[in-house]
Amino acid sequence: MENQNRFNIVLVEPEIPPNTGSIARLCGATKSTLHLVHPLGFSTEDKHLKRAGLDYWQFVDIVHWENIDTFLAAQDERRLFFFTTKVKRSYTEAAFSPGDFLIFGRESKGLPTDILSLYNDRCFTLPMASSNIRSLNLAMTAGIVLYEAIRQSS
Repeated sequence: MENQNRFNIVLVEPEIPPNTGSIARLCGATKSTLHLVHPLGFSTEDKHLKRAGLDYWQFVDIVHWENIDTFLAAQDERRLFFFTTKVKRSYTEAAFSPGDFLIFGRESKGLPTDILSLYNDRCFTLPMASSNIRSLNLAMTAGIVLYEAIRQSS
């Protein structure tokens, strides 16, 4: 993990404090930057958010964005990777490089459909063997994708 040019995890309008706290801890452990796209479904002072991040908050680089449009306007779209249950293309088909942005939507609705349409060629999913399971937990998904990106860049 010596490469200082780590990855970026982007949470678009996250709703569940413990997920965001767990992902913040993941970002701290991997020296990745956490981007929080507002509006958030909770206060960043939330006790559940703080508890999930434990005493690691000081080691997490967090960037706040006013909204998804502001975030997207500031990025090189070739560095963006969107994750959704609405496509068939596996995350293992993506070619990640340090500095890329791994973008995840709200726990209840995922990413906005207009964003998925606009960036369809940059959308990926985590395949699941059981059709009875709609999706994985956001923090688990972010961890799986981030460590695949790190593996590819090692």
